[in-house]
Parts: sequence; structure tokens; C-alpha cells
Amino acid sequence: MTAETDLIKLYSQRILALAADMPLAERLEAPMASVKKRAPLCGSTVTVDLDVEDGRISRFGQDVKACALGQASAALMGQNILGRTQAEVEAARDALKAMLKDGGPPPGAPFAGYDVLEPARDYKNRHASIMLALEATSQAMAEAQQADCA
Repeated sequence: MTAETDLIKLYSQRILALAADMPLAERLEAPMASVKKRAPLCGSTVTVDLDVEDGRISRFGQDVKACALGQASAALMGQNILGRTQAEVEAARDALKAMLKDGGPPPGAPFAGYDVLEPARDYKNRHASIMLALEATSQAMAEAQQADCA
């Protein structure tokens, strides 16, 4: 395959559609936790706001300033984030990292759909942007639960 064909595959119509239709793309007013993560190599940023009730995400908002791959990843997460536990978010984060770095399978239910990002495995400079949303959400959940216990 040529470099141009690889890029076309990488930025598929499905990825571009996900990036264009991101759920929960509004910041929350007075969230229990708010975390901003930045990918140093490309400058992508994701800010996550959330509330946790009974160990599950009850409210969620995100502000995503990233490439189409980072946006698609945040959109996939946003489709399924409400009602999720910290363990589910961490499992999805770890599976996504293994998919990108080690050729593992994409995250499963309730975070299905990340297979669309499998072509990004070969683009290590995009991995940090793809990981931002799940990393920020995991950290925000930990902070919210700590604040709730304090």
C-alpha cells in the first residue's frame, strides 16, 4: 500500500462521521470532577467533567480539541459512558492501549466500536490523542470518588 492509501484507510468515513457527531460534547456546570489531559506530541487536549453516583457516572461532558482520531475515540466513549463504573472505564482504557501498542483486540462491550481505530496502530504519533478521553475519564472518576469519600 502507498502512504496515500494508508492515510485514506486511517481517516475512514466511519472515523470522520464519529468525529463529526460527538455525544456529550458540552462541559458540565459544577461537576464533581474535571480533568484536562494533553498529548504533548500533537497538542490534542480533552477536558472531561463528570459526576459519580453509587459508583457510576451519572453526568458527563467533554471538550475535545484533537485530530479526527482523538475525536472519534472520544465519540465512541461518549456513546456509552453514562452508567459506567471505574472498573469498566479502566478496562476499556487498558484494552485500547493494548490494541494500539500490542495488537490486542479492541475494547468490548459496553465500549464496542473501537475496531474502527485499528488502522492507527501503525501511527504511534496518534496513540496519545486516541487515549486521551479514556485516560481523562478514568482520572476524573478517581477524583470524584475520592471527593465523595472525603
